[in-house]
Order: sequence, then structure tokens, then C-alpha cells
Amino acid sequence: MPQAPLSRCHWCGDDPLYIAYHDEEWGRPQHDEHKLFEMLILEGAQAGLSWITILRKRDGYRRAFNGFDPVKVAQMSEEDVERLMLDSGIVRNRLKIRSAIRNAKVFLQLQQQHGSFDQWLWSHTDGCSLVNHWQSPAECPATSALSDNISRELKKAGMNFVGSTVIYAYLQATGVINDHLQGCHQHPHYTPA
Repeated sequence: MPQAPLSRCHWCGDDPLYIAYHDEEWGRPQHDEHKLFEMLILEGAQAGLSWITILRKRDGYRRAFNGFDPVKVAQMSEEDVERLMLDSGIVRNRLKIRSAIRNAKVFLQLQQQHGSFDQWLWSHTDGCSLVNHWQSPAECPATSALSDNISRELKKAGMNFVGSTVIYAYLQATGVINDHLQGCHQHPHYTPA
């Protein structure tokens, strides 16, 4: 007997890259420092663009930004910015490229001040994922009090391209917030019909 197709959040559609991201990454608690940095860079790059555009360029970003090693990214120079402006594997936006370098420096400062970026980030939710129970996409917000607060703290620390909407998407991506719809097979309380 054939299995019924899995129920997923509407936004991933039928693109295999999007489906894999949805099923294997989005909404899952992330504690790896490199992955947390990677998603911060990618979410900042996504500002004003579609997420699928960034996913399709992810390997280009990985190559361009030294495997998302924050130490190496923090050491990048203006020469690197000019080189990356010619790299079609990433979004060639000078402000976003400079932002990645600047944000890497702040990321390292937060690691030093708090033991790890992971500890700093997850301290905002006492180490627990916030699981929402949205029934439809219309219920899911673009920002929250949590994203407002983290955005404010990151800006104060010196980061940019970290507005509340970008940070809310970041929190979803790293599993600090689980916004899989109630009917999605990735929701912790999903029960098949």
C-alpha cells in the first residue's frame, strides 16, 4: 500500500532543495557555533530576497566565506570585499559583504564574553525551543518580542543586517523558535490524519 505524502509547511513547495532544508534543518535546535554563524550570514544576505535564492547560493557562500569560519571571515579585508563583488556565487551587495565581516567580529566578541555564541543566543529562552502551534501561515508572525530584543542586543553590540524580521527568520532557522505548522510532519506534536 503506498504511503500518503508527508504534510509540510506551505513555503517549501515542491523544490527538492527547499524540501530538504525544511525537513532536515529548519526549526531544529542548532548549537554548533559554525552553523549558528552560517545561518546569521545567510539570513542577513537574504534580507529583501527570497530564501530559495540564498539556498541556491549556499555553496557559493560557503566557498566565499571560508566555510563560515568566523575567525577567517573577521580577518577579511577590503581587497576581499572587492574580490567578492565579482563572485557570482553569492549576492554581490557591498553592504551585505561588509556586514558579514563586521558581524563575524561581533560574533567572536560575543563568544568571548559569554563562553560561546550558542550560550548567549539560547540564554534568551533558557535553553529551550519555543514551539508555536500555528494552524495556518497567516498566523505566523514576521517578528516577536524575542526577535525585537535579540535584534536590539545585536545592533547594540555592533552588528548590522540584524533587524527584527531577519532575526525572527534566524530564530526559526536555528530552532530557537519552532514555527512548523501544526499540520506539518516536522511539528513536535504532529499526528497524521
